[in-house]
Amino acid sequence: MSDKAIIQTAIRTIQMEAASISKLQDFIDSDFENALDAIVVSKGRLIVSGIGKSAIIAQKIVATLNSTGTPAVFMHAADAIHGDLGMVQQDDIIIVVSKSGDSPEIKVLVPLIKNFGNVLIGIVGNVDSFLARQSDFVLNTTVTQEACPNNLAPTSSTTAQMVMGDALAVCLMEMKGFDSIAFAKFHPGGALGKRLYLRVETLAAQNEKPTVTAVAGIREVIVEMTNKRLGVTAVVSAGNLVEGIITDGDLRRMLEREGSFESLTANDIMSKKPVTVEGDMLAVDALDIMKARDINQLIVVEANVYKGIIHIHDIIKEGII
Repeated sequence: MSDKAIIQTAIRTIQMEAASISKLQDFIDSDFENALDAIVVSKGRLIVSGIGKSAIIAQKIVATLNSTGTPAVFMHAADAIHGDLGMVQQDDIIIVVSKSGDSPEIKVLVPLIKNFGNVLIGIVGNVDSFLARQSDFVLNTTVTQEACPNNLAPTSSTTAQMVMGDALAVCLMEMKGFDSIAFAKFHPGGALGKRLYLRVETLAAQNEKPTVTAVAGIREVIVEMTNKRLGVTAVVSAGNLVEGIITDGDLRRMLEREGSFESLTANDIMSKKPVTVEGDMLAVDALDIMKARDINQLIVVEANVYKGIIHIHDIIKEGII
């Protein structure tokens, strides 16, 4: 194939799958709504099953459901009829994913599910199939044609199945009021979770607390900033109340401006009324303040009492940016 032909094939594949996804809008009907209602009031789990490529899609649907507040378990259709049906409990709802709806394993599995009395939801690409006829609710994922040039390899059909699963998961999130705080509880290890739960006080606690008083001499200021290695020091009064801040930039500007600085004090060069944040602020919100003010550090306070320093490098190390 020429380079041009390869590009055209890739574009055609994307266009065909996009068209298949767009067509799903026509299939969102009362069965979709009723299936959601059944899931929301259920006291059991969702058990999602399939065979072949549909089984892989079923696993992805399970992963999405679990991470968005709907307990779900994957059950391979072939393994189900060899013992894994034991995982099915009385209140569980079963979702079976299949393009044809007539696979031999599906035809064996579905009657067993019906005998148990569980609600059965079929995500199926053939509404005249065995699975569709036996399902309590049918989520139609029919596609006109696979993107495969032979119209054989599951491509458009599996994409449609995945999108229908996503539509289920997102609707369930909204129906259950699953917000960003709940999302963070299920994603604590990654950068995304940290954006939703990591707070300023946690990062500030890892740092030194450079501190001088307003009457401190310039030498004392430089030594304190050098020892604490944050490029900044807070200037505090009695009771550890914040009066100002001195940064590396303040020192450089002082050297450019003053011929002699031996008699200067922290009060002479500090920036008064510095930007401060409370310890319970999210680190990502503190980052937004740093970006907006074009600064690298923030003083952390509690009722204006000095608690520490948070540096942009602290946030970078956590992978938030």
